[in-house]
Amino acid sequence: MEGTAVRGRLTWQTATVGSVTDETPKVRTLVLEVPDWPGHRAGQHVDIRLTADDGYQAERAYSIASAPGEPLALTVERLDDGEVSPYLTEDVQPGDQLEVRGPIGGYFVWEPAFGGPLLLMAGGSGVVPLRSILRRRSSAGSAVPVRMLYSSRSLEDVIYRSELDGLRDAEVIHALTRSQPPGWTGYARRVDAQMLAEVAWPADSKPLAYVCGPTSFVEAVAAGLVGLGYPAVRVRTERFGATGQ
Repeated sequence: MEGTAVRGRLTWQTATVGSVTDETPKVRTLVLEVPDWPGHRAGQHVDIRLTADDGYQAERAYSIASAPGEPLALTVERLDDGEVSPYLTEDVQPGDQLEVRGPIGGYFVWEPAFGGPLLLMAGGSGVVPLRSILRRRSSAGSAVPVRMLYSSRSLEDVIYRSELDGLRDAEVIHALTRSQPPGWTGYARRVDAQMLAEVAWPADSKPLAYVCGPTSFVEAVAAGLVGLGYPAVRVRTERFGATGQ
């Protein structure tokens, strides 16, 4: 991943957990208080380090969920075989302390000056940095048109559901891949070429696309957008290990 900040030049800081919010049965948002936080850009991430009583350490990278100027927030999905996410989503409480290093990343960021229209494509917890972008757009008063396609297993698995439902100046389209509630009229399958053709901004409008999710999702969506005529340099991607969508 490209970045304006290099991990080796960053120092670990102590962060205090200010609040925790359960987004779904497996996903939790942590708001952290970092006394010397330098500020971040929409789309960046941080490293989190946990140290056990015996000295064993585990580090993981997590996207920042909050907009620049807001308190640092991370949204974490629990992986049942994970070393860090089970603690962050089940055990950590307000007042607990974590080690944080960042912000990191300069490729997957968005600033109002970059323009649009914006096409945000999320698979599972890949919605996290895209939420930061949405909030940055709102706080800046940007009128850049934005459309998001969000692929989730089920309605219960939609992260930030009430927040996304409440957006009035952004179009959010859901695809539920495994189960749908009664009366569901939206997409009920994985993202495919036909869905992209129906949802994506026309290539001649020179959109800027951000795609985040599991590797298979990101590769399929990015290839599909290029197939629709999007220049590869206008499709920014960020991927991670297995998750649900």
